[in-house]
Amino acid sequence: MRSTLKAARRAAALFSALAASAISASETQARLPKEARVVSIGGSVTEIVYALGAQERLIARDSTSVYPHNALSLPDVGYMRQLSPEGVLSVNPGAIIALQGSGPPEAVDVLKKASVPIVIVPERFDREGILEKIRIVGHALDAETKAGELAKAVEADLKSAEADANANPDRKRVLFILSLQGGKVLASGTGTAAAGIIAMAGAENAVTGFSGYKQLSDEAIVMAKPDVILMMDRGGSDAAEKPDPFVHPAIASTPAGRSKQLVRMDGAYLLGFGPRTAGAIRDLSSALHGNGTPN
Repeated sequence: MRSTLKAARRAAALFSALAASAISASETQARLPKEARVVSIGGSVTEIVYALGAQERLIARDSTSVYPHNALSLPDVGYMRQLSPEGVLSVNPGAIIALQGSGPPEAVDVLKKASVPIVIVPERFDREGILEKIRIVGHALDAETKAGELAKAVEADLKSAEADANANPDRKRVLFILSLQGGKVLASGTGTAAAGIIAMAGAENAVTGFSGYKQLSDEAIVMAKPDVILMMDRGGSDAAEKPDPFVHPAIASTPAGRSKQLVRMDGAYLLGFGPRTAGAIRDLSSALHGNGTPN
């Protein structure tokens, strides 16, 4: 329980600084040596490497890289936002491909000074952001042709999924809760992966008065008037891992609370913004409108 709460608070505290971190053109457009063995940092980056058929280049991954299942057999160098330079360098990488926000900045600086080529992949929570990730990873791995084919297929799938989701005139108001511990509701505002996937699924983020993740007051929860509560499915059987949001008095008084509308989805799938996002859009949209639920 404590570890879950600490992780949620850490994510919220780091959000603004990480999202605003600048990336130079040289960091995104580098082409890695063909013989270089790569450490992949960031779940969507690892998924793209596998989707390009370039997984033989990988020698390690970070702890957010949980898909595809075969990636779990690779050494784990730690959580992408709390990297240890020693841990990354211990696998003797020839290069690193890291999602924007990997850090802390001091760790990335140490890796750069170690003369390990690093490609930084920008993180944007929309369709073009996903396609940009594919193109950058493809360029880094000298796989532009495959990346172009993958981007074309993913773009068509995303457009289709978004069109279907937006065809439904009933735009649900969705409150994404990152953490619900001790009666404290840590929720998503604007500029987050949660806000991005909610919009792509044809719904509205119930909270727009701030960016990032913040703790909501009871009054703010009531005023948000969510139709649906959205949470990550952390996969455990412990009640602390799957708290019931409707025991919270403010949530219980909302439209979502009165109708007990709760959707849980795997976090890496829901918020990854990688090749599987079209599927996440379809599943979320379907669950929001009562046509099946990923709970």
